[in-house]
Amino acid sequence: MPAMLTNTAQRSDKDLIGSILRTLDLEIEGLKRLRETAGNGLGAALLATIDLIAKAPGRVIVTGMGKSGHVGTKLAATFASTGTPAFFVHPSEASHGDLGMIAPDDVIVALSWSGETAELRNLIDYSRRFRVGLVAITSNRDSALARASDVVINLPKADEACPHGLAPTTSTVMQLAIGDALAIALLERKGFSARDFGVFHPGGQLGANLKFIADVMHGADRLPLIASGGVMSEALVIMTERAFGSVGVTDRDGQLIGVITDGDLRRHMSDTLLTATVDTIMTRSPKTVAPDTLVSTALETLNTVQITALFVVKDDRPVGIVHIHDLLRAGVA
Repeated sequence: MPAMLTNTAQRSDKDLIGSILRTLDLEIEGLKRLRETAGNGLGAALLATIDLIAKAPGRVIVTGMGKSGHVGTKLAATFASTGTPAFFVHPSEASHGDLGMIAPDDVIVALSWSGETAELRNLIDYSRRFRVGLVAITSNRDSALARASDVVINLPKADEACPHGLAPTTSTVMQLAIGDALAIALLERKGFSARDFGVFHPGGQLGANLKFIADVMHGADRLPLIASGGVMSEALVIMTERAFGSVGVTDRDGQLIGVITDGDLRRHMSDTLLTATVDTIMTRSPKTVAPDTLVSTALETLNTVQITALFVVKDDRPVGIVHIHDLLRAGVA
């Protein structure tokens, strides 16, 4: 154990849970103050930041030292993944050549709770010299960083969760939250869609959830369909051959008007089932999805209505079918 840790008294589980709850309470209180401020005096600065970044032809350069820097790396990644090109520049490395990564068309977002971080000095001077947009996220409006900036997002004061008031805790939560809020506001201003999001997130379960039904559905050649007026003996053959557990019923215009599932067969089981017309057995107005539906949305529909397959329709005409196994193979769940 390091020599500096001289107090070896054991805390009870109850004490430790109490400590955890106090930390959460203090950080929640910080976010409440931030929300109140964002809805009042801070609103103009937030709008000015969004406007400055949205109109800049270049990228967002996020910077910060210490814990603010760690928050900054996350925010740069969030900006980049939500349609606002961004990267993190370490303020110390900036003074040793990385200033060359920053162009006049960029916007710098600098995080410093005190606003007096010495390592930011050269980066601030560079931004003023070459007229690079500068946004300060700080709690000190009178700081050197704030005075030099084009826009100041002045965060409200809040108690750190650290009992000594030293370790950045509540302050970094507030920095992270305001950065996320800016990224999402920019996403919405730009009309950044789920399809756009999918381009930047092709991997993992998130990437799978961002696929569209058109990417995983079976096409027209696999569709289990029968025309209205057909008999159930023929429908059963089609259902068995295509192995989706259902058959769709179409009208003379090719529009889907009903679906027959295994459940429908059980509900109508009788000696006359095979000679009955499909119209008397089918479920009308069945659940369907469009080709541009997210696979995660389709999976939710399947689970909600407790079925295993969905017809994919366009202009009310079936163009494909997707089975729950197709979604599982795609890695959605």
